Amino acid sequence: MMDTAPIGAITFSEKQFERGHPLTIFLDDKGVLVGSTANAAKYGDQQKALKEMMAEGVVVLICPLCMKRDGVKQADLVPGLKIGSQEVARAALFKEHMKTLSG
Repeated sequence: MMDTAPIGAITFSEKQFERGHPLTIFLDDKGVLVGSTANAAKYGDQQKALKEMMAEGVVVLICPLCMKRDGVKQADLVPGLKIGSQEVARAALFKEHMKTLSG
């Protein structure tokens, strides 16, 4: 059975961004697989959505520990993704008045 959580979360995020909500996406757990161009056959639509949102100013972070665990290489990341070190993730996700959703 295919895990659809990353797919649903990206679709939901895209809809919220279209409604004018500021957006930072943090790809973690199996979501890091979406961020790898090595998985374009499986997640091509989601990668396209991420690229389009990043072009409009959305920040997309990816968990470095999850990347290592799942064998996602930095060289294979969708262009524009940022490695979410603790400092980078904290600064992006815990701003005053920030709302966080998890999918």
